[in-house]
Amino acid sequence: MPEMSKAIIPPHMGDKEPSKKIIELGRKITDVMPHKMFGVKVEDPEYWGLAEIVTEEMAEVGLTMKVRHHYTFDELCKMNPEKAKDKEAFQKLLDDMSYIGLLEYDYGNHYDHNGRTAPQSERRYTLPIFVPGSAELFNMEESVPGERSNNRLKQHPAVASFFERMTYLPLDGLTHLIPPGGAGVGMHVIPVEKAIEFENEKLDLEQISYWLKKYEGHIGVGQCSCRVSRACLEEGCGDDEMNWCIGLGDFADYCRETGKGHDITYEEAMRIVERAETLGYVHQITNIDGENKIFGLCNCNVNICNALRTSQLFNTPNMSRSAYTAHVEAEKCVACGKCVEYCPAGAVKLGQKLCKKDGSQVEYPKVVLPDRVHWGKDKYDEDYRDNNRKNCYETGTAPCKVACPAHVSVQGYVNMAKEGRYEDALALIKKDNPFPAICGRVCNKRCEAACTRGTIDAPVAIDDIKKFIAERDLHAETRYIPPIDIPSNRLTQWDDKIAIIGAGPAGLSCAYYLATKGYKPTVFEKNSRPGGMLTWGIPTWKLEKDVVEAEIDVIRQLGVEIKCNVEVGKDITLDELRAQGYKAFYVAIGCQGGKIPPIPGTDAKNGIDIAVTFLHKALEDQSQKMDGNVVVVGGGNVAIDCVRTAARFGAGNPQMFCLESRDEMPANNIEITETLEEDIAINNGWGPKEILKDAEGNVAGIVFKKCTSVKDAEGKFNPQYDENETMTVECKNIIFAIGQGIEWGGLLGENEKVEFWHGNYPVADKLTYQTAQPDIFVGGDVYSGPKFAIDAIEAGKCAADSLHRFVQPGCSMTIGKNRRDFIELDKDNILVEEYDTAGRNEPAIDTSIDMKHSFRDAHLTLTEEQVKAEASRCLKCGASVVDENKCIGCGVCTTKCAFDAIKLHRTHPECTHMVPSEDKFKHIGAYAIKRAAKIAFSKKSDAEKQAEREHKAYKKANK
Repeated sequence: MPEMSKAIIPPHMGDKEPSKKIIELGRKITDVMPHKMFGVKVEDPEYWGLAEIVTEEMAEVGLTMKVRHHYTFDELCKMNPEKAKDKEAFQKLLDDMSYIGLLEYDYGNHYDHNGRTAPQSERRYTLPIFVPGSAELFNMEESVPGERSNNRLKQHPAVASFFERMTYLPLDGLTHLIPPGGAGVGMHVIPVEKAIEFENEKLDLEQISYWLKKYEGHIGVGQCSCRVSRACLEEGCGDDEMNWCIGLGDFADYCRETGKGHDITYEEAMRIVERAETLGYVHQITNIDGENKIFGLCNCNVNICNALRTSQLFNTPNMSRSAYTAHVEAEKCVACGKCVEYCPAGAVKLGQKLCKKDGSQVEYPKVVLPDRVHWGKDKYDEDYRDNNRKNCYETGTAPCKVACPAHVSVQGYVNMAKEGRYEDALALIKKDNPFPAICGRVCNKRCEAACTRGTIDAPVAIDDIKKFIAERDLHAETRYIPPIDIPSNRLTQWDDKIAIIGAGPAGLSCAYYLATKGYKPTVFEKNSRPGGMLTWGIPTWKLEKDVVEAEIDVIRQLGVEIKCNVEVGKDITLDELRAQGYKAFYVAIGCQGGKIPPIPGTDAKNGIDIAVTFLHKALEDQSQKMDGNVVVVGGGNVAIDCVRTAARFGAGNPQMFCLESRDEMPANNIEITETLEEDIAINNGWGPKEILKDAEGNVAGIVFKKCTSVKDAEGKFNPQYDENETMTVECKNIIFAIGQGIEWGGLLGENEKVEFWHGNYPVADKLTYQTAQPDIFVGGDVYSGPKFAIDAIEAGKCAADSLHRFVQPGCSMTIGKNRRDFIELDKDNILVEEYDTAGRNEPAIDTSIDMKHSFRDAHLTLTEEQVKAEASRCLKCGASVVDENKCIGCGVCTTKCAFDAIKLHRTHPECTHMVPSEDKFKHIGAYAIKRAAKIAFSKKSDAEKQAEREHKAYKKANK
């Protein structure tokens, strides 16, 4: 059994002289059968939860009442004659009991199918069950923005633990016996209405609008008990807790009058529902009052919802599922993965569409349902919030999505491009990459290297398709500005201040995704222009700076403030920013320093430079000239940028020297080819030995020694040389591009607790990027070391989620966080029978630009005709796969699919059956007998043995 949160230790758990009346009241209300039969103890939540805010006098009144029976004031007076002697004081006592939630009340209103009610009559008081009931109501109270709860949870945090325990204990060991429909227990899922609008067999009861129309005029909304209590337990999800839970009928009136909510209209309720669907929340309705009667409609985040936990933790979907199941139409699915990201139950994962070599389909493991096998705690999934966020089956999915560090939905936007849906394609890309125009020019194309089509002829020109799509971002009238999806129904933005230090791809990506969550972050950049290495490290013939500015303008339009010429640690300190109200910092300063090897001659007065500095100065002034020969030491893309820049500055005989062989060079093939086409020599297999100086101490040349191997047998960098084979090269300038370093300056003051390893690299949690200084997060090159822009973009996006969690009260930093783990399908075991035999399309070169000497980008974009032809070459090898046993029929997936590839079908009509709570054991008992007989008579039937095998396979796949 999951342990109770250590965040709160209930003070009354250790009462030496517990209240006998409160103990008896707990026994009266509880559904925990051992406690009902043998009594409640002081360590049980039924005691310490009630004792937190219930007085003995309140308990005395509660003990005179039957659970879920209605009593008028006069009836209660007769039942409590001593207290009723002072009717005014007794009324106040009942009001206090109602205010805290120990009692509910209604006015006997009747709601017919047209939404009309009978005239309001006298108030009727009820002693509710614990859940949904008093344990939940103890946590409900209207609050103001930015505050958890006005009073109660601040004064009595133990009631949060009380609610959590009372949603767990009664169902531990019981949920597998509960029949479809829930048998009057808790809540159950009601699907997204537009997902079933074309289902002919749908019932009125399965539509949200039906319930809201039925109770129109008596609709209210209030604080979500799950959100606020889980935050109190430090397991929050970062949502604003107000205005998610919709009260209906008498319950709406009760909440308004006791300060637990306020009235809203039908239209306002529908807007809340739509907002929830945008954010991927599950609609649930109360399920304890029998057919055609509910009192609440909740919009639930699975990471905190105690009602969804009843089916997810106990691994018994029947407990809460709707009548519907999601099904994927494979021919339409393009494995964009958005249904997977949002599926609350983890029922949808990415798989493959292609057959195996033998022509068979890949078989996917399914969760085993409890009606087939003996059930026990080994079937529980206590880590369901993390496990439900797994993206992929172990057999893998589309290699392009897997290989891309940002896991962009490549197959999705390529398919949209084929259909001419360019705006949709741009929106899809920017869910994972805010800089598609930039990446379309400078990405190192790992998606293309992994492309399945490459095993047949040539990979799809993914990057060029993306570049074409992203041209829209370069023009104000067509660029895509994403919506701001703040998880709140009363706020348009968060007031929490977050500072981002460094305006490179990691910092700007973080700012972008924070802005889409409703923040207004501030980015501090020490240079005169934002962009980091995109602006100051990549030559314009590869990435013209108007492209960078255009995509940064989108971030500004989202409300991000970028302050340039401000060096944190010099112009302003972290402590000064904290004093200004900044709650968290994302340090993404990159690797702005360079490395010079420890060889003789590096003390030369002039002629030695490092790549980062050289490229920065080159971008500041493209009219400068270089005299004499130039040698660039290094074999990566940065080294190539340096030597090609030097050539454009008029350097004599610019050439590269690197340790690696041509095949081992880290620079990509396109860069190497273009360098050679510019008549620049690349000398492989040489390492620097000594720098030669002239009489004035300036660089005169460099001596290289032959490199015989770069890595040792274990693959570690350990170059070996033949000291006797050397080469002397005369030159006036040497540029070292052999690695980059971090320049912290005064950013981290003496009191910061950030720790370091491998020199001055910061230590941080691999999942959250949080350092030992809790409010400082790091990412991009400063954390990982020099990588590519797309790696930094992914780091920034993941950091935005961590920063959001950090600044919101009581958030867990890890629970339910998408680990972004993807697995590539086995390209050696696929069958591709039909495919377009057209060759790969390549963009043209602008022949009016002299590629050898110009700083202009001569690479043109694919034509629209080429884009559609190239997109048609995609094999569409990935697809989403639904485990229908695990699906709870919420329909969230359908709202995220831009291809109409996933739909709900009414496969479980029995799940709509609703019964009163008072009849639950009759229905549970009947189902339990039927289930037990089925299992007993099967005598380990082949079906059950197969089910056990499936369960083991499922557990293995999800370990």
